[in-house]
Amino acid sequence: MEGVLINNVALNEAMSMLKKTSRTFYIPISYLDLGLREAVTSAYLCMRAIDEIEDHNELNDELKVELLFGIHEIFKSQDIMEATPRLLSPYRTVLPEVTMQLDKWAILCPSSGAPIVNHYIAKMALHMSEWVQNGWNIHTEEDLDRYTYSVAGMVGEMLSELWLWYDGTQSDLTKAIAFGRGLQSVNILRNRDEDLKRGVDFFPDGWGFHEMHQYTCRNLKTADSYIADLKDGPALKFCKIPLALAHATVNLISAGGSKLTRDTVLKIVNRVTG
Repeated sequence: MEGVLINNVALNEAMSMLKKTSRTFYIPISYLDLGLREAVTSAYLCMRAIDEIEDHNELNDELKVELLFGIHEIFKSQDIMEATPRLLSPYRTVLPEVTMQLDKWAILCPSSGAPIVNHYIAKMALHMSEWVQNGWNIHTEEDLDRYTYSVAGMVGEMLSELWLWYDGTQSDLTKAIAFGRGLQSVNILRNRDEDLKRGVDFFPDGWGFHEMHQYTCRNLKTADSYIADLKDGPALKFCKIPLALAHATVNLISAGGSKLTRDTVLKIVNRVTG
């Protein structure tokens, strides 16, 4: 990776936003080396920004599709700094802060890594717009695979490309997709009741807890293999944390719980990073 200029003010602001939006990913991202930390933080916050559009309960589906497809076009064309505020500013009173600062998160990424991040932001925005259009209809395991790829599997792909960009770390892209899928499947299991209350069902037809649990465990097993192949370095250190938390959460859900306590999270982090 070429040398990068570190903007400490911008990075600190981004890390502060990251801490507000994701307890799970703030911890492993904060362990990353400078340069890689900016790239992954940029990617996460951009993806969170567009996820907030997809999940927004005050925007109608037509507007969601317009905004998500607009972001796809902007990140594809690389006209981010001028076009993003033009697209989003009419909705500044309803969109959250993390979304309104999408352009700010995008330029945090080191320039040599930006083509990777921007490619996946554009791709995810397009996929999300399509899921909004079809009403998040999931009927088969193939539908579930497509959905979990759209919102998480491609994140695994992107991370693998960033590991290679940063220090030449090689990884298996198919296993990287399962890494993302596994983490997302844990969220689907954990948020089942909440999703049903808002009228969204990510379980394929005929599936109950047992089938989704099997799907989750199968992907987490492949994720275990993914990180077992990684060389020692920042990629391995990063991946160990969310994967350990995912396994612990599945075990907790199986025992009737739902969310790890802060103390448990810290113990797990200390164990895998010590």
